[in-house]
Amino acid sequence: MNQIDLTFIASRLESFEETIISKLIDRAQYSINQVAYERGNSGFENENHRCLMDLRLFYQEEMDSLFGRFCVPEERPFNKNLTPAGRRVATGHTILCIDEFNRVNLTSKITPRYMELIRCICPDGDDGQYGSSTEHDVYSLQAISRRVHFGAMYVAECKYRSAPTTYQNLIAQNDRNGLLKQLTRPEVEEKIVERILEKTTALQTCSDSRTRNIIQPESMAKLFKDTIIPLTKEGEILYLLNRKQDRCT
Repeated sequence: MNQIDLTFIASRLESFEETIISKLIDRAQYSINQVAYERGNSGFENENHRCLMDLRLFYQEEMDSLFGRFCVPEERPFNKNLTPAGRRVATGHTILCIDEFNRVNLTSKITPRYMELIRCICPDGDDGQYGSSTEHDVYSLQAISRRVHFGAMYVAECKYRSAPTTYQNLIAQNDRNGLLKQLTRPEVEEKIVERILEKTTALQTCSDSRTRNIIQPESMAKLFKDTIIPLTKEGEILYLLNRKQDRCT
């Protein structure tokens, strides 16, 4: 994306919402399966320091990195020191004005909040489906991460360009509280939460509760209100404080 297109950015964010909800509905069809998150119980030899979910995420990201996934600005790996991309990746020009995309990285805060979420949406107990559970964990985590980081950078750039002088002054003073106040749009956040409630309900309208675990829409709304939106704004602040003023309009 090489130009400011608010309509496009908004539509991308909405599409990410649907992906997140869908992935979490898939994860909720399995029990919590606590064993999958206990170190030393992965079933792999000589893996006493990582749980099954950690390993599943690591090997997924190793493959993703090799294929160039993390060359895309909004993609952030949860693991470090991954195999570099083995192919040329044409990402094109970008409107973003930051030299190092990884300066905006909220992955360490996403994982613990995700773990709290699955204890709310998944049935209690252990169904033995550890591989399937962690597979859906990975897809869910990556979907949430992409939504947070895409929103953090592209929305921040749009807001900056709408009031550059205001943001320049706040950035010069390293005024995080001032930036947060300037970035916050309560009416927009309320609309997002309302939309999440509607989408979660709509995506499960035809589901049979006798064979499917139904996620309460309020759980999804809480995820966005208490985690995704706040982390996105935290990322926006990181982006603005690291924005290169000398080469961007």
